Amino acid sequence: MSEQYQSREERRKQLQSKGKPKAKKKSGGLFKKIFLSLVVLGIVGILAGVGTFAYLVKDAPKLDPKLLKDPIPSKILDKDGKEFAEVGAVNREYVSYKDIPKVVENAVLATEDYRFYKHHGIDPIRLGGAILANFQRGFGAEGGSTITQQVVKNAFLTQEKTLKRKVQEAWLSYQLEQKYTKHQIFEMYVNKVYVSENSHGLATAAKIYYGKTLDELTLAEAAQIAGMPQSPNNYNPFDHPDLAEKRRNIVLTLMHDHGFISKQEMEDAKKVSVASTVLKEEERQVDSKPFDSFVDAVIDEVKETTDFDIFTDGLTIQTTLDKDAQTYVYTMLNTPDIIKYPDEEFQAGITLIDTKTGEIRAIGGGRNQQVKRGFNYAIDTKRQPGSTIKPVLDYGPAIEYLNWGTYEMIEDKAITYSSGKKFGNWDQKYMGPMTIRTALQLSRNTPAVQALQQVGLDKAKDFAVSLGIPLKEIYESYAIGGFGGKTVGVSPLEMAGAYSAFGNNGIYTKPHAVTKIKLRDGSVISTAPKPKVVMKDSTAFMITDMMKSVLVSPGTGTRAKVPGLPIAGKTGTTNYTDDEMKQWNIKRGAVPDAWFTGYTTNYTASVWTGYSDRKTPITSVEDQRIAQLIFKNLMAYVSKDKNTPDFTMPNSVQKVRIEKGSMPPVLASEFTPDSEVSIEYAVKGHAPKKVSEKYNKLEAPVNPTAKYDDVNKNIVLTWDYPNANNAAIQFDITIDNVSAPGHLVQTENSLTIPANPGEKYTFTIFAINGDRKSDSVSTSIEIPKPDKENDQGNQNGSGNENGNGNGTGNENGNGNGTGNGTGNGNGAGNGNGNGNGNSGDQGGTLPPVTPPGNPSGGQGSGSREP
Repeated sequence: MSEQYQSREERRKQLQSKGKPKAKKKSGGLFKKIFLSLVVLGIVGILAGVGTFAYLVKDAPKLDPKLLKDPIPSKILDKDGKEFAEVGAVNREYVSYKDIPKVVENAVLATEDYRFYKHHGIDPIRLGGAILANFQRGFGAEGGSTITQQVVKNAFLTQEKTLKRKVQEAWLSYQLEQKYTKHQIFEMYVNKVYVSENSHGLATAAKIYYGKTLDELTLAEAAQIAGMPQSPNNYNPFDHPDLAEKRRNIVLTLMHDHGFISKQEMEDAKKVSVASTVLKEEERQVDSKPFDSFVDAVIDEVKETTDFDIFTDGLTIQTTLDKDAQTYVYTMLNTPDIIKYPDEEFQAGITLIDTKTGEIRAIGGGRNQQVKRGFNYAIDTKRQPGSTIKPVLDYGPAIEYLNWGTYEMIEDKAITYSSGKKFGNWDQKYMGPMTIRTALQLSRNTPAVQALQQVGLDKAKDFAVSLGIPLKEIYESYAIGGFGGKTVGVSPLEMAGAYSAFGNNGIYTKPHAVTKIKLRDGSVISTAPKPKVVMKDSTAFMITDMMKSVLVSPGTGTRAKVPGLPIAGKTGTTNYTDDEMKQWNIKRGAVPDAWFTGYTTNYTASVWTGYSDRKTPITSVEDQRIAQLIFKNLMAYVSKDKNTPDFTMPNSVQKVRIEKGSMPPVLASEFTPDSEVSIEYAVKGHAPKKVSEKYNKLEAPVNPTAKYDDVNKNIVLTWDYPNANNAAIQFDITIDNVSAPGHLVQTENSLTIPANPGEKYTFTIFAINGDRKSDSVSTSIEIPKPDKENDQGNQNGSGNENGNGNGTGNENGNGNGTGNGTGNGNGAGNGNGNGNGNSGDQGGTLPPVTPPGNPSGGQGSGSREP
């Protein structure tokens, strides 16, 4: 069927239309299709990229500000403000941006990211330049990551090299730049980078390798540490000084290339030897072991008293450490130079504090400890205190609440606890009545328990708790240190704190190692505990004076004595029960714990010795005294060249003269012999009122009279004595004359003795009754000389007045006297006279009695009673 056209023109157009090449039409459509395809692919690519990016970053960690905060170690300063240790999860010296010197900043920028202040976290130009630099100058010439990326990687991401980690790194870097300034980010970098030696931060590197702060570094030194982060261990100048120097020279070249230093500065710095500028081995070796035990106490105290994290918060902690004393304690425990220990397992815990302030000066945490933060025997241990608890639980409360004096008498006798359970003294003996001073000096158990019983358990417990002894319960056995259970016990730190209050007039300050803490923002917090009055100063002084006796023979602590140093202290040992001795095959006399705690006005020290396992006993007596020797050596060392005044008696105390052995105690009288007087102390107003009459003077004899009996040639001495009580009085008589002085004691109040004419006799008479003695009375008499015509014979014997004669007389049963005389008379003859008598003298000799001659020449005899 033919086509119908409306006109020729229409037909022509139709034919033309059919004759056009179809290829041209297809070519235009393909271009469009390609273009549209590319657009679609681009859109798809973008969407895929966005999707992939979204997928890759969906698990990216959040930009947590806490993770950007670096864990900064805390500096620990000694009592003089000098740093001696750091504590932290990592070793890091933190530095603020304002304290980063330009030379260090420029070294870091030239090496790590010279366009840091121009990009927004990711720098394509820097990336390309780094790739080119690595081809031109070798691998490691420049890194591709920006400083921002490195901060992100160190804070939030792992070190693995994957596409996912790089995408997350870029994403977080962009976010970081939106939230923080460039200076803040640069500060983060400087403090985060690892610099080998288990340390972080460029300020740390400056300290470790050069012993300097950042602002003290030279150009060469700054370049060296700036180049370390790329490979810290390989560029460690201690281990690889040659590699460190090559790396440093690359940094110097980069600094010159980027216009931070001149060519001359670069060349001069490159001439410096890294090996010659870093610290020598002896300069960088710091032995922290002597201070580890003290650092333990600091860590515990910061944790207990604050909310700070000592390991991450970058604290500056002012402590009370005496480095010299601490080093001595460490040496004493870990070498045989000062103390000879029985074996390597023998342990000791030592605490030294300031008596007045409670500040801890040194801590000995144990012997031969291999790890840090191990068991600290000075602060962690809980052992029975033995007799060191007696001043705290027994005698201190008795003086505080019952106003006992140091002379209070208690009988050391067999008693039982209130429950009826038996106990005894260490030697299973009893010594009878004694003062509480003596009971403490000799460490007797039964008086201590009696004191606690009289005070009462509740008051004793309160007193001990106020001194820092952590008692939750109390039993009578605690009086002698028999604390029960594994969790009930005390540490040397606690015992030192308690004793220091006695040495500080009754004022207790909790032992502490930290006085103040400085935070990173510069604010300072005081942490020192406040002192508090826990007892009367009278109690503190009297307990102190009693404990001074412990170091004096026959006290139990004589080996702790330091000559010339006023020290108060107490020994302590603990015992095994019968069951424990049987179960562990322990011999009698062995002990699980041995203590000595004591103080001067300057220092207080508490020493525990024993074994970590209570089953292992201290067997020898000498080993049980090692605690005393440790105390002695330590106290002598820290007191050397230091004035140590004696303890001062407060106004609330009065000194009293107590008559020894008086029970109840009485004051010595003026007549009490000095050997029977004890100087003691009483709470003022509570001293004994009664004065002893035991040694009061007797009434003196009265009316002494001496008369001469010229018939019998005797002296008759008489006196009166008012003996209203009919006491058993004797009279002590002394005869003083030239020819025959004498002395006798008798009960009669008269005496007749022969007299020698022409001599003077003086008689002194005392009344005596045992040890009591009266004042003396005296009288004298002078015997007249005989007439010449009647005195031709010998007065010392008996003779014949009319001729020659011989006479013999015996006095006191000892000695014979013979006299020959010639007289004038009407005849001649012989006469003998014999006299015998007993004088009753206690060691003296009376003058000889001369019997009269017989004028008739016959024989005669005579006797006398002295």
